[in-house]
Amino acid sequence: MDFRELIRVINEATDKLDLVSARKYIEDNIELLLQNKHLLRGNSRALLDMLADNETQVKPLNRIEMNIIQAINVYASKFDLRGLRISAKNNTDLLMRPDVKYYLNEDAKFLLEGMKAIH
Repeated sequence: MDFRELIRVINEATDKLDLVSARKYIEDNIELLLQNKHLLRGNSRALLDMLADNETQVKPLNRIEMNIIQAINVYASKFDLRGLRISAKNNTDLLMRPDVKYYLNEDAKFLLEGMKAIH
């Protein structure tokens, strides 16, 4: 598929609200489209901007990370400081993520902030 055909297909897919196809084409050709985004229509350009921003943002939590957060919440609710400290020590990279704070309960937030594990 040549470049003009790609632009036409993305614009048509966005107009028909076929966002899955448009997203697939954009993700496969994101660097080329970022250089020539002035050729895309408004909705297609907005979708390109959103997908380009998502590449630089934090990835969503996976099942293992959600289980770790759940365990931290349980330790905090039971006031098990030893378990909480070990979990925080073993998962520092997870606790440094900016979106983790939204998944913690109030007990966990309070205790982890006191331990200086989160801000």
